[in-house]
Amino acid sequence: MKLKPLTITILTFCVAAFSGMKAASAASFSVIADGLYNAGGLSFSPDGNLYVTEAGIGGSGGCVPPASGQGDSLCYGTSGAVTKIENGKTERILTGLPSLALPDGTGAGGPRDIQFDAKGKPYVLIGYGANPAFRDRNLGYTDLGKIIAPDFNTNSWTSVADLANYELANNPDGGDVGSNPLGFVIDGNKLVAVDAGANDLLSVNTGGGNLQSIVAFPQDILTNPVFPPSGTPSNEPAQVPSQGEEVRSPTALQFATQPVPSSVTKGPDGAYYVSQFTGFPFPEGGAKIYRVGADGKSSVFADGFTQLTDLEFDTEGNLYALQYANQSAWKGDFDGSVIKIAADGTRTTLLSGNGLESPSALTIGADGAVYVTNRSDRPGLGQVIRIENTKSIPEPSSAFGVFAIAAFGVAWLHKKRIPKPLRDRVVALK
Repeated sequence: MKLKPLTITILTFCVAAFSGMKAASAASFSVIADGLYNAGGLSFSPDGNLYVTEAGIGGSGGCVPPASGQGDSLCYGTSGAVTKIENGKTERILTGLPSLALPDGTGAGGPRDIQFDAKGKPYVLIGYGANPAFRDRNLGYTDLGKIIAPDFNTNSWTSVADLANYELANNPDGGDVGSNPLGFVIDGNKLVAVDAGANDLLSVNTGGGNLQSIVAFPQDILTNPVFPPSGTPSNEPAQVPSQGEEVRSPTALQFATQPVPSSVTKGPDGAYYVSQFTGFPFPEGGAKIYRVGADGKSSVFADGFTQLTDLEFDTEGNLYALQYANQSAWKGDFDGSVIKIAADGTRTTLLSGNGLESPSALTIGADGAVYVTNRSDRPGLGQVIRIENTKSIPEPSSAFGVFAIAAFGVAWLHKKRIPKPLRDRVVALK
């Protein structure tokens, strides 16, 4: 069969290569929020409280076909939310946000990231995960695929920028049309976002003007890639061979795969740093961190990771990278990792597995701790955890393993781990 490259995937992530990395003293973590539905990005507001997005579990509204055009449809609801964590208590302070998900509530597109400007004004990025042409036609007016400015006091919001429509009108990478915005950063009066479906980095003024693509990321060419074995369950059947069919690479033993950028942060040097989730078959060690300079050109800053989902710099210039899983996610092992990259390039794994599973985003607190959304693809089981002991001195090691995760497009693998159908819980999230 012909294995079709995946242009958009529904978020989920994968792991790492080995090239000589130091192992840190065992970090520990505590759970500070639980029971989240497809937890996404998280950010501290100027008042010191932590906010996390929940993509929700879709609903019983209109449906759109998945990115590949095969498999279960994604159906619309208003189960997305933003949750505030304050003094050990959680409260959904913004509800009724758009959500799009598979019938069991997994693979959700909805609120994916939240950031605050210098004055404390919040902005929320809403994901999508399908062809933008179907959005208005099948779902009616919705804010999927947009950046919005919410008002927590009135539980309302205004639309700032329509990233999905920009992809429909411009298609900067010239490939299949698709949009799935996943992460963004505020840079002065600009909102800079990645669209994992469109494979580009975009910029728009905070007032909504001058929306434009900064750079489109190139496809990766894999040599002798490892594919899922025949019969692997998938909500993307075009990506998995039929029973008994032998998988062969193209004649040149090469396979083109989508870049799938997953997050962006601004570095101390003023450049943007973009993490790569990678497309199917989510090659281990195949994910990169791109640096995008003021000239809009991208270069590889670091590589050897697997399905990266987020990046963040601390005040000392260390870069923290988050891996959704340490193996290709279709293998079913979702242990993830947090990797610290020092200014001199030294990599230290702060936490790998040991309860860190399919994480989607991280942020650094004023206390120096790393906060992570954990179990992000399991509706009702998502967490926010606080990782402590992150400044421990690396132990001597003769070899040094590079671990990094990513997460897009295999939420189906967790179906057996979800306690029961969630469609009847939509009301609880409104």
